[in-house]
Amino acid sequence: MKFKNDNPVVLALPRGGVPVAFEVAQALNAPLDVVLVRKIGAPGHQELGLGAVVDGPKPQVVMNDEIVRAIEPGAGYLKAETSRQLAEIERRRRLYRDSEPPVDIAGRTVIVIDDGIATGGTMRAVLKALSRAGARRLVLAVPVAPTETLVSLKAEADDIICLMTPESFFAVGMHYRDFNQISDREVVELLRRAKGNGGRA
Repeated sequence: MKFKNDNPVVLALPRGGVPVAFEVAQALNAPLDVVLVRKIGAPGHQELGLGAVVDGPKPQVVMNDEIVRAIEPGAGYLKAETSRQLAEIERRRRLYRDSEPPVDIAGRTVIVIDDGIATGGTMRAVLKALSRAGARRLVLAVPVAPTETLVSLKAEADDIICLMTPESFFAVGMHYRDFNQISDREVVELLRRAKGNGGRA
């Protein structure tokens, strides 16, 4: 199986990416962890990403300079919104990991998984942050995404695996039979099961 002999780490974007990543980690006998990231939304249009905050020993803020220049949200807004998202990251860190440290990715093959990608802004921030954190090889793996988004992410990942690239995309949830929201409790349980199943650290 591809990547199994690379001693990979599987990182999921919670919450939706965790069930997908759990299955991949089990198949590869690899450790599963989450990469905590929060979008910095535009004023009045939270779905429009100005950038994202990615957790780590030193949390990284990756901005989309083109959108920031177009929207001109102001330094005060960016500072306040970044602080708000950092607080949510801290909440999730305590909930998902308790006191456990994150899996060390330095020098490792890192497989980054979500349940799908639409515009790719948040994923781009994650890949940039993981590269800065010392990942040796970055593999982006998702079930579904538009072709143009995957093309735009090629510069950030060493490999991209995507099962479906529908011409009519619209939204990730349209390509699932069941797209009910995953709860924090389910995330915690899957991470617990993955740890109990003994993926290689």
